[in-house]
Amino acid sequence: MSISNSNNNLALNEFNPRRCAACKYLRRRCSEDCVLAPYFPPSLPERFTCVHRIFGASNVARMLQQLPAHQRAQAADTLSLEAYWRVRDPVYGSVGIINLLQQEIYGNQHELARTQAQIAMYRAQHDHHHHHHHQQQQQQQQEQRETADGAHEPVEPTPFLGPPQQDNCALERTFLESNHFPDFF
Repeated sequence: MSISNSNNNLALNEFNPRRCAACKYLRRRCSEDCVLAPYFPPSLPERFTCVHRIFGASNVARMLQQLPAHQRAQAADTLSLEAYWRVRDPVYGSVGIINLLQQEIYGNQHELARTQAQIAMYRAQHDHHHHHHHQQQQQQQQEQRETADGAHEPVEPTPFLGPPQQDNCALERTFLESNHFPDFF
């Protein structure tokens, strides 16, 4: 390509701006006042393709023209997203992805609650073991102090066997009655 050809191409581009994705798709000349050009640039042809398939180019142009200029960009973005999801999921469209994301949120919340419950259980176990260990250390320290002071020999703790059983009480009463002890009971 010669230098003169490249200069001619630059001049043509200055007088003929690039067509927007809508005009390019529809194979028409893109005018300076094209309502679709600001929202469907030539670099994103798939954006207009989805919108055209779902809503139609003339309907989209009419909707955008009816809106105030400051709302058109948001409307074009919304139409583009809805069209994209409707092409991907013809039955549910964007509602399908919303439901999928809500299910993920619910599952993650459930897993979080379960994990928090496990953490609480482990903390309670840790606190119980720590408290028990601390009591044992205090008891050992007390025994060491008593031994060091010579107060008395360490006494082994007597295990708690629980309340006396009724059968044992009945046997003791029978034993006492049979041996003719004075009535203290």
